[in-house]
Amino acid sequence: MNDIAAFDGISPTILAELLGREHVMDIGIRPLWSSPPRVAGPAFTVRCPPGDNLMLHAAIYRAEPGSVIVVEAGDVDYALAGGNVCAIARRRGVAAFVTDGVIRDLAEVRELGFPVFARGVMPVPGVKKAVGPLNVPVRCGGVEVHPGDIVVADEEGVVVTPGARREQVLLEARKKLAEEARETLDTWQEAHRARVDGILAEGGFTD
Repeated sequence: MNDIAAFDGISPTILAELLGREHVMDIGIRPLWSSPPRVAGPAFTVRCPPGDNLMLHAAIYRAEPGSVIVVEAGDVDYALAGGNVCAIARRRGVAAFVTDGVIRDLAEVRELGFPVFARGVMPVPGVKKAVGPLNVPVRCGGVEVHPGDIVVADEEGVVVTPGARREQVLLEARKKLAEEARETLDTWQEAHRARVDGILAEGGFTD
């Protein structure tokens, strides 16, 4: 199994603990339909200025299958995409959209089963005028995302692993998962209670 595909088995909660807050998108970036499958794939990055969605529409024909298209949006007043764009992206093998903007046609997208993580829904479409480069560094949900970074997203959140660190992070995540699998709730509780009580004692808590 290649290391990108292996990230399917790693939850955002595990990655967040390993990578830290700066690699976790803010809570406004959320799944737009309930209980989406976890998605994991290399970032294909897009930047759209306010009111314009041209480059996202261009990206769906250029992103490799398995990619997560990550969009830095200029606003939340105009939709970046709708049902047909999501349907084409899904047909071409795109894993998901992650954007700090908004989409429309949510009922169609939900019926398609295409995962979209965004700030919300807006029925007004953007225009298609602004030509710009694709696959350049973007900022989405407070996180700097570079082409090829590994994006993992599910109902717990969206975490971005820098491409250069993916092998190291994957090894650390697998180690952590193995440790957790060996630990019973009783042993976790014992260690947790000892840690909490120790911190309380250091802070002068005596009850």
